[in-house]
Amino acid sequence: MERTVTTPTSGARGTARPATDHPQPPTTTSHPPRIAIIGGGPGGLYAAALLKRLRPDREITVYERNAPDDTFGFGVVLSDETLGGIEHADPVVYEALQQDFIRWDDIDIVHRGTGHTSGGHGFAALGRKRLLEILHDRCHALGVDLRFRSEAPAGLQETHDLVIAADGVNSTTRETYAHVFRPHVTSHRCRYIWLAADFPFDAFRFEIAETEHGVMQLHGYPYAADASTVIVEMHEQVWQAAGFADLGEQESVDRCAKIFADALGSRSLRSNKSAWTTFRTVVNEHWSHGNIVLLGDAAHTAHFSIGSGTKLAVEDALALAACLEEQPSIERALAAYEAERKPVVASTQRAARASLEWFENLGLHLDQPPRQFAFNLLTRSRRVTHDNLRLRDARFTSAVEREFGCPPGTPPMFTPFRLRGLTLRNRVVVSPMDMYSATDGLPGDFHLVHLGARALGGAGLVMTEMVCVSAEGRITPGCTGLYTGRQADAWKRITDFVHAQAPGTAIGVQLGHSGRKGSTRLMWEGIDEPLPDGNWPLVAASPLPYKPYSQTPREPTRAHLTDLREQFTSAARRAARAGFDLLELHCAHGYLLSGFLSPLTNRRTDAYGGSLANRLRFPLEVFDAVRGVWPEEKPLTVRISATDWAEGGTTGEDAVEIARAFAAHGADAIDVSTGQVVAGERPEFGRSYQTPFADRIRHEAGVPVVAVGAISSWDDVNSLILAGRTDLCALARPHLYDPHWTLHAAAEQGYDGPGVVWPAPYRAGSRRPQTGRTDGPKPRLELGS
Repeated sequence: MERTVTTPTSGARGTARPATDHPQPPTTTSHPPRIAIIGGGPGGLYAAALLKRLRPDREITVYERNAPDDTFGFGVVLSDETLGGIEHADPVVYEALQQDFIRWDDIDIVHRGTGHTSGGHGFAALGRKRLLEILHDRCHALGVDLRFRSEAPAGLQETHDLVIAADGVNSTTRETYAHVFRPHVTSHRCRYIWLAADFPFDAFRFEIAETEHGVMQLHGYPYAADASTVIVEMHEQVWQAAGFADLGEQESVDRCAKIFADALGSRSLRSNKSAWTTFRTVVNEHWSHGNIVLLGDAAHTAHFSIGSGTKLAVEDALALAACLEEQPSIERALAAYEAERKPVVASTQRAARASLEWFENLGLHLDQPPRQFAFNLLTRSRRVTHDNLRLRDARFTSAVEREFGCPPGTPPMFTPFRLRGLTLRNRVVVSPMDMYSATDGLPGDFHLVHLGARALGGAGLVMTEMVCVSAEGRITPGCTGLYTGRQADAWKRITDFVHAQAPGTAIGVQLGHSGRKGSTRLMWEGIDEPLPDGNWPLVAASPLPYKPYSQTPREPTRAHLTDLREQFTSAARRAARAGFDLLELHCAHGYLLSGFLSPLTNRRTDAYGGSLANRLRFPLEVFDAVRGVWPEEKPLTVRISATDWAEGGTTGEDAVEIARAFAAHGADAIDVSTGQVVAGERPEFGRSYQTPFADRIRHEAGVPVVAVGAISSWDDVNSLILAGRTDLCALARPHLYDPHWTLHAAAEQGYDGPGVVWPAPYRAGSRRPQTGRTDGPKPRLELGS
């Protein structure tokens, strides 16, 4: 039995305004609810069917500029999650889809003539044309007015209660109200073309072709008993070099078939008005304007390599329909819809961006062993992880682990790693975290407990906060230092505790100088805010304040540079006497040495400014001086900001060259962070968001790397290590939340071995505590047939 829902048809009414101002629905409520949908793709059609089914009295009109049998692309992939939502919301559509779906579990990856198959992935696909037919039939049966070959008339927002703009990636509606929706459209670096083959692949297939012009890849999957979608993609430079820019449609199709003849079994490909294009990521700051709302590609796009375009549009339609039922007005419904969908879409877009960029930089990974390459590809978006893949295909995952060198029963994160004369028992690093809790640079009881607890917590390496090389090099009055013998003695108390009470855990020191970011308040009193009094003079590569109201630093002369270099070497000598196992030179985050590296903060005209080689000069001089006094058997690493997240700043190419330079001078690893160099940065935050920079440096510069930045789970650590994207993972906030994060990671994975050792007093807690039962939420739209 269908439930009866009573919901007001619109929000507050007022005088109708011009279309270019604030669109308003009609002022009278005497007519049945009227909804106009612009765009007859899957998202628009499914929204029409849902809304009509929920309220049969609604007058719903769909405007589609193309004919009913016109469609672009071939197959559509939907997830089990999306299908579950469709099943509960409209069983009729679900049953029709079920009859036409092609289902499979495997992914085939072919690289350099070697193929590997991973199972358990659960795909469902059908032809896009068939999907539209099903939705057309459903809309007709429900009484939706479908108007094909019809442009949407102007002024719909004044004659309808709601206007749903599902008019695609090139949305006219979005552009008309760009000043409100505030879209950001990013074009990417690869060209691709949608094609089809008249046979079904056995699995979702990825095939790599290394041609004389560069790397090309095929993405293929079945969508009917006799047909498959085939997408051919390559970097813009490869596309140009291969001459595709000069080929017609059929010539391009034939050329692609020839390149991927092995994958196709020498069969031909066909097109459907197919053209080479670049993918564009669409993000909108706002999704609604008055009674107009964006849906599907008009609101957002996600790269095809994670198969989410139609999925997101259908899920948008489900959420919009639910919000219209649940909220008392259209205004509140659209706000609820945006609040619900935006985080979900943002997460999907981050995953899609990671996948897109992995394929853009495919050349980085070509020399990996074939099975590790396959694992890397499968986990590229971070949606599929090591633990998730183990559940899907334990045999494949175990084979990757064996080839990597994992002993039986040992997760990748608990394998050892050697840096010079130091062997870390696992791949987990407690990242440097400023505590701002020292007095006159002296670490005290707080630092003993803070670092001691993390050392007892099982990490392979525990790093101090940035330890300052002089009083003037402090960030705040609460920063620690190594510029006096008393400070060195206090640090030795801490290293002695770690070595005695947490044997097997290494402790490292990070040395740095605040540069222009010094003489500021404690973080919780106002991060990067100048001290109200008691300031000390600052020094930086160039006399540029960090913020407009920050203190202006002085530019050091050559003599002063010599003094600064000596401060670092003196601190390094004290660090050695204090018993640290590893030293890291802080060349990131806009502090003194980082300030020399970035073109945004280094405006010098002498030998220490200008070209990247010149900007590297002083940091390398400091590195060489520190290496000269640091014990030969102990590793020396460098932390860098691989991008400034600001126009004109350090680029990915620069970061690789910086890493190469330090490696050539003897750096044992590069700790790859990003940003915090200029106050106006625009970082692209997200899960493991800095890892691609580490991945690139590892493969292009050929130096071990430490990945850092929003790595929060042991599953992420295992995935990144096993995929070969990093050698070590540094985690900060997770270790503030849980000092024993690594021990608990071992317990949760059922691991007991040399990669982590529970301190004797803690062994009784080495088993994971039992937890209570939790139940998931029920579907939102559960209706009868």
